[in-house]
Amino acid sequence: MMDLKQINIGQLLENSVKENHIEIESLCSIFNCEAKDIEQMYNSDTLDTDILIKWSQLLQYDFFRLYSQHLVLYAPPSANRYNQIEIKKEVKSQEPQFRKNIYTKEIIEFIIRRINKGEMTREEIISKYRIPKTTLYKWLYKYNKYIEE
Repeated sequence: MMDLKQINIGQLLENSVKENHIEIESLCSIFNCEAKDIEQMYNSDTLDTDILIKWSQLLQYDFFRLYSQHLVLYAPPSANRYNQIEIKKEVKSQEPQFRKNIYTKEIIEFIIRRINKGEMTREEIISKYRIPKTTLYKWLYKYNKYIEE
């Protein structure tokens, strides 16, 4: 289980490369760089999106999902929802609009494990992560028997 609060993308890439038994020479030819550049990526906390897309395609894993999950779990609560709604009505953004609450299987497992291990109470989960009470209880009913402690 990884800590979604601190994402060290370089370390995650290195672990995934090792799991997939990919040689550094292959990576160098794919990225058109030297071994020291690959090592530099492994030691980096952040990467450019175009490089991360290449890694995601190569390793067949959506590394961007880690950041989406981080936002779902750790985004600060809005100060005043009414003012934000008014602003949105006045100025329509050209950016695509996404659903805020995208609960992946990993997030659900993370939440249920925290409750099962006694790290957080249900009320703390509801208030900290702003997960609706009914949603949390449905997860506990539906997924709790499948989650290993």
